[in-house]
Amino acid sequence: MEESSQEITQLLGAMRDGDTNARERLVPLLYPELRRLAAYYMRREQPGHTLQATALVHEAYLKLVAHPADSWQNRAHFFATAAQVMRRILVDQARARKAEKRGGEMQPLALDEALASAGEKEPDLVALDDALNALQKINVRQSRVVELRFFAGLSIEEIAEVLGVSEVTVKRDWSVARAWLHREIRRGE
Repeated sequence: MEESSQEITQLLGAMRDGDTNARERLVPLLYPELRRLAAYYMRREQPGHTLQATALVHEAYLKLVAHPADSWQNRAHFFATAAQVMRRILVDQARARKAEKRGGEMQPLALDEALASAGEKEPDLVALDDALNALQKINVRQSRVVELRFFAGLSIEEIAEVLGVSEVTVKRDWSVARAWLHREIRRGE
């Protein structure tokens, strides 16, 4: 895994430097990790979800390749972006399903409305997304830490590297943000 991580970082660097073949060599290394990340997301979804892990990977990959090659500094940064893209895809689908259930056009949901609809057996993803968006208005870094840890599955060390802060800061932000999110989500119950 460590060798693969270093190779991914090197190939991302080669892409930044203009190596046109780097992307082709990168895909076979990225695909298994993207598939693992997508499978992790899909395990959290309700059974019978219309989107499968492979389709999530493919949709996310199409969005990721639209980014300029110099967007990613290293493997951790790439997977942080991938997690963000997958989260957006799943949240957009969850919102669309809720809109269909209500029989009308999709309306933006406030955190309280999303939490109130939890009795409809929808996944918590929409409520979590709304709470994360609220947290982002208060503390952007804490919101990013949650996103990178929870959604991307990055380690404390990788998050510190991506955000350019110490591991102690990441641990503190993770702890505070989890408590804040838990309180916000419970407030609506």
